[in-house]
Amino acid sequence: MKYINKLATVFCSAALGLMLLTSCEGGELYTVGAPSWISAKADSIAEAKKNQSQGPVIEGLQEDVYDIGKADFSAGFWTLGKTYVVPAGQKWQAQFNLTVNPDNKYYKNFYIVLNDFPGALGDEYGVIRFDNDPTKNSEWNTTGTEIDRSLVGGNFTNSSGSDDTDGSVQQMNGLITLTVDRTNGGLFIEMTNGTLTKTYTQTSSFPSTGSEKDLACRVGVEGSLVSFLGSTIEPIGGYTSREDKQPLSMTLNSVPKKVLLGSKIEEAFANVTATVQFEQGVSKDIPAAELSFQAVPDMNSLGTKTLLVAYNKTFKGELIDKAVMASTTFDIVDKLYTSVGSTDNSTPFWGEHSENIKVGPKETFYTSFTNYTSGANNWNNFVVVLCREDNTEYAVVRADNYGWGDGYAACTTSGGQSDWGAWLKAMDGAKVNVAVTNHGDGTADVQAVMFGKDGKIYTQEYKGINTIDANDFYFRFTVDGSHIEFDNVIGAEDNSTAFWGAHSDMWNVPAGYTCSTRIKNFTNGANNWNNFCVVLTREDNSEYAVVRADNYGWGDSYAACTPSGGQSDWGAWLAAMDEAMCTVSVTNSGSSADVKCIMKGNDGKTYKQDYIGISPVDGQDLFFRFTVDGSHLIFE
Repeated sequence: MKYINKLATVFCSAALGLMLLTSCEGGELYTVGAPSWISAKADSIAEAKKNQSQGPVIEGLQEDVYDIGKADFSAGFWTLGKTYVVPAGQKWQAQFNLTVNPDNKYYKNFYIVLNDFPGALGDEYGVIRFDNDPTKNSEWNTTGTEIDRSLVGGNFTNSSGSDDTDGSVQQMNGLITLTVDRTNGGLFIEMTNGTLTKTYTQTSSFPSTGSEKDLACRVGVEGSLVSFLGSTIEPIGGYTSREDKQPLSMTLNSVPKKVLLGSKIEEAFANVTATVQFEQGVSKDIPAAELSFQAVPDMNSLGTKTLLVAYNKTFKGELIDKAVMASTTFDIVDKLYTSVGSTDNSTPFWGEHSENIKVGPKETFYTSFTNYTSGANNWNNFVVVLCREDNTEYAVVRADNYGWGDGYAACTTSGGQSDWGAWLKAMDGAKVNVAVTNHGDGTADVQAVMFGKDGKIYTQEYKGINTIDANDFYFRFTVDGSHIEFDNVIGAEDNSTAFWGAHSDMWNVPAGYTCSTRIKNFTNGANNWNNFCVVLTREDNSEYAVVRADNYGWGDSYAACTPSGGQSDWGAWLAAMDEAMCTVSVTNSGSSADVKCIMKGNDGKTYKQDYIGISPVDGQDLFFRFTVDGSHLIFE
């Protein structure tokens, strides 16, 4: 989440004046319409709350009214509520309404997070979720082995299936009573809506490191909504009453950095949300449908613009006279992605080049882009230039089975198409994966896999290009009556994709080789882990290990590795990771693997993160891919 400074007084006054008008010079104020299904679901949630039974009477229950999650179910994993501290020998109870996701994913309900509390959040002992699938992570340990799966009870288990869906999860909806009981020295937890119940009963000391410790409890969601009602223990920060509250300030979320020229404001900012701070320390996420937007000075020209956003309702939705405001900047651009060549395909041969990319001995470098062509000739497509650092050429190879240079004559070509006319038409908008390999013995290969607009896959290879200095080998792209755009995106561009929500293609890493690729990393900035993740797998997707950008990982083969590169200033690193250019390399040593990440931050500094000696791995079956978590990636 990016925290935006309050708008300067002059802008606030101007924008508030704009709210009283239908239009003004320099732009118009819009209210963005939400998809109809969100409104329908919101109505159903409201109706469910209205008809909700009162549930059991709980002695000492105090009003504590706030939401965890979002009504459109877009809240990602680790969306947490307040902190309730339960001392040894005491019991905590809470009540809230649960609304689960209509996609029926078994894990999208609620969970309780248990932490040590030595005056602040300490060690995290583990998490227990409302679902009860014995084969998956319905509860897990974070520190040691505090939570014992065998102590879980209840009257239901989910059969989540291979796609993690289970229609019976809708039975979880309703008024939940949550109990955390430490009165007997151990730990008893009960989660129930009167129909479905899950329990955790531990008679031995919890935590094992000292049952006299205070226990911090937080309720969290993923893709669901918890509407808190009451608690028997006052949370840190205090109770939240039902009384209506005035908005005090607002911060903006998921504002795009770039908007394409010609976009309508209601389309460009349809995914923006605002976190509004109300009286009594209450906050609420507000969707675009309830916000008003103003672009200053306009949306009709290139350059940096100011976005003004206004919200004029109380906590309960009553209109107020004076709105709260927030602002940020964005850029109007004529193209969203890094490209080589003019977008009208007018760039002549050799008229524009990408930067050189180094490929070390025994290394393959992968790039992905979209190719666009004027369609005039076969050669009006991408071109790969193999060269030294000083740009002295080894060879030049084209998309259409042709090349030249001192190293070209010795190579073997394959992939000449049977129907060049059909191929040329299919290349306008074709997705292309190019692999450049330095064999370390004076030879190199280039392979281009082209996913044509006609749905067919075309391949072009140049193998055994020679006269290569293995220690001084680079490549770059140029164009000829064409252009290429590096627009292969993983994850939603507003960084709303939750953990494991989107994945790249997989790349094979042959034994004895290193495979590398380059990504531009974007993050919501909320946590260190909201960046890229690298997944090492077999071809069948069974995992060896998962490693993150921030010096953390897991998996059967992770424990043996040596991580290095943990940053000295994590706050500065996290800020620098938004639009950081990252080169990620995976080395297959036969029985172990290394992952190396070089991250050039938006602050101009270079950060490194390595995982050396991930083992065991099968050297004949090693692949890797990327996934995201509150972030997105563009392959460059």
